[in-house]
Amino acid sequence: QVQLVESGGGLVQPGGSLRLSCAASGSIFSINAMGWFRQAPGKQRELVAAITSGGRTNYADSVKGRFTISRANAMNTVYLQMNSLKPEDTAVYTCNAEDLMKDYWGQGTQVTVSS
Repeated sequence: QVQLVESGGGLVQPGGSLRLSCAASGSIFSINAMGWFRQAPGKQRELVAAITSGGRTNYADSVKGRFTISRANAMNTVYLQMNSLKPEDTAVYTCNAEDLMKDYWGQGTQVTVSS
């Protein structure tokens, strides 16, 4: 089992920055990849960014060049640095981890981009 705890959401003005953190505990040695998903009101959940245990990254087209996913301590902690934030980035951001058996999800953190 893997437990995920997110932090770092909040309210920011357009053009501003936020950094989200996701701390994993439990059977972290089994994690193959971690990522961030987001869901805005009335929209489907979408993948924002992901990073594999080998360090390979993947981003949604809408955030390329603005967001950066990184990790510390192998797959213990994953960060999402969000720059040049836009109102359309407003959503609940949820951390995800996957191993060979299943997906694990955090509780989600609200990011609101508004003036």
